[in-house]
Amino acid sequence: MAEIVQVALRGSRKEFFLNSRTLWLALRDPVIVRGEHGEAFGTVHLRDPELIRLKRPGNVTHEIIRKATEEDLDQQDHNRAREAEAFDYCHERIEVRELKMDLAEVEAAFSGHRITFYFTAEQRVDFRALVRDLAARFRTRIELRQIGLREQARRLDGCGPCGRALCCSTWLKDFHPVTLKMAREQQLSLNPSKISGACGRLMCCLAYELAQYRDSAQKVPPVGTHLHTGQGPMTVIRTEVYQEAVWIRDDEGGEHRITYADLPPGPYHKCGDCTCGKKAKAGPDAGQPEPPDSPAAP
Repeated sequence: MAEIVQVALRGSRKEFFLNSRTLWLALRDPVIVRGEHGEAFGTVHLRDPELIRLKRPGNVTHEIIRKATEEDLDQQDHNRAREAEAFDYCHERIEVRELKMDLAEVEAAFSGHRITFYFTAEQRVDFRALVRDLAARFRTRIELRQIGLREQARRLDGCGPCGRALCCSTWLKDFHPVTLKMAREQQLSLNPSKISGACGRLMCCLAYELAQYRDSAQKVPPVGTHLHTGQGPMTVIRTEVYQEAVWIRDDEGGEHRITYADLPPGPYHKCGDCTCGKKAKAGPDAGQPEPPDSPAAP
């Protein structure tokens, strides 16, 4: 069976190819591959069979044609220079025609038969006149593709707030919906600067630990639960799922922090669901969680 190699392509794309010609390859070697849209230039990114198996490449049908020759490297340099020229010219024509679009990246096919312009826009854009301008200038097939902000971040690459390479440009293949509710449910800061990624949208990693958080949250009494402790009746006012602790309030308004291990055995009931009658005596607001503007715990 032919060796499977992962190759890094333009736009931070990493795809798997067959080394069916048994080429002697090392990491970062420049190669020419045959993909869905013809020949492309790339560099060897991963060869370790075990790591490739873990990435589950699936059915690999495209192959590595050859190691890049001097002529191939010269062609790639020519393509890069052409891309820079195309970017500047396209940006100029966008301003002249007053189109509401932002040019993100330009990619020339290795053979030079096609130039693709990637752009972002809030609405649908009629760019037919722009295509005519570009075709007249570069005398080749022109494609314009509208992409989202996340796809733009993937193509441009970079580092996230965590200091590591962006997930979308390294291993994340599909974009799934990320909502503010996910951050709120995990009791994370709702400050946009804290939960927004390089693309300006909510960080994809907000969804990574959500299932684990929900699983852990099921093991603790929810906010509003009435507990019977050695110090008397208490009400849960806050939970710290990852720290495995809860904050409780006594009848005199004092707040205490206890760990899961110190919780009285369940089952737990929210105040008003039990039969102690405390809520009926104290009024309709008894046993309710503290208001959002209450002081934070030390």
